[in-house]
Amino acid sequence: MKITPFKLERYFARYEFSAPYLLSCSDCEPLTMEELLSLSDQETSTLWKQLSLGYTEAQGHPLLREEISKFYASIKANEVLVLTPQEGIFIAMNVLLEPGDHVVSTFPGYQSLYDVARAIGCDVSRWGPKIRDNSWKFDPKDLEAAIKENTKLIVINFPHNPTGALLNRSDYEATINIARERDIVLFSDEMYRFLEFNEKDGLDSASDLYENAISLFGMSKTFGLPGLRIGWLTTKNREIFNQLASFKDYTTICNSAPSEILALVALRAKDKIVAKNMEIISRNLGILDDFFKRFSHVFEWIKPQAGSIAFPKLMLEEGSDAFCSDLVDKQGVMLLPSTVYDYHDNHVRFGFGRKNMPDVIRQLELYLQNKNLV
Repeated sequence: MKITPFKLERYFARYEFSAPYLLSCSDCEPLTMEELLSLSDQETSTLWKQLSLGYTEAQGHPLLREEISKFYASIKANEVLVLTPQEGIFIAMNVLLEPGDHVVSTFPGYQSLYDVARAIGCDVSRWGPKIRDNSWKFDPKDLEAAIKENTKLIVINFPHNPTGALLNRSDYEATINIARERDIVLFSDEMYRFLEFNEKDGLDSASDLYENAISLFGMSKTFGLPGLRIGWLTTKNREIFNQLASFKDYTTICNSAPSEILALVALRAKDKIVAKNMEIISRNLGILDDFFKRFSHVFEWIKPQAGSIAFPKLMLEEGSDAFCSDLVDKQGVMLLPSTVYDYHDNHVRFGFGRKNMPDVIRQLELYLQNKNLV
């Protein structure tokens, strides 16, 4: 497979561990090992101390799969496949798609959600949002208009990366029905689940609602544990599930034994971890509201509905590439230009899930002051 370089990941590789101030991280505040292990119960504490570093069950540790299934209304433990999040996307696309198939995907988005399909030889159409009432809106009618006779897969991502958009229940049901009525498989990236600013806006997993849906979730964003490299796919379609599990034999085979136990610890402490992260998000959103009011001549603030990232528009004549490059070079602040998403409408991605965001915003303000943009 010849695949296009992953622009977002290449950008992060350049700056993530060299820039002193990160303002575009997509995850919540990472836990330390000490913090995570302090959340252990008696069973997980014993499992950690006595852990064998041999091979693990390819589908995932039984206790971990059982804990994961509790996030769903009807998914059972044997309908959970534990893997790395990126691996889940790669495996699903390779299992489901053939050259010449048509795919519709939410856009902009995480590049592998559509470029793996392109590398396989598929035709990919974009389902993009519009800005209405100062919010990002994905209209299911636009999705329906993009469907073709050979559409094999619909890819959705809600809460959405990078806009923070969230479908209302009516539009979400309409989206699922578009797939169901045409017997199209639906791949649902749900990596920011449980980070809805209003709890009542939370959506059920697509894998609970549609028998031909595959849902992706994991430890990276909501739980602030990307270093575990643990995610999972869920689906009720047994044939698809078996194909996914079989393909995994050619990728990681099985998961990291320590990571699985640490993920189990975190999932059993889900309420405490999510509450802490939502507290950080809520505080930071207030700071951003104030910042964007004061700098409305520089940024158009389009407030997200969920997640830990936002996608305001840069109102300056210079493009987002030039702005972000100058910002990191002169002030050490890393922002993400919209061009890494192949989205050229001059937006930048802000991350607000980290505790140090107020300090980083101060550095951005200093930069704007030095450019006489106050």
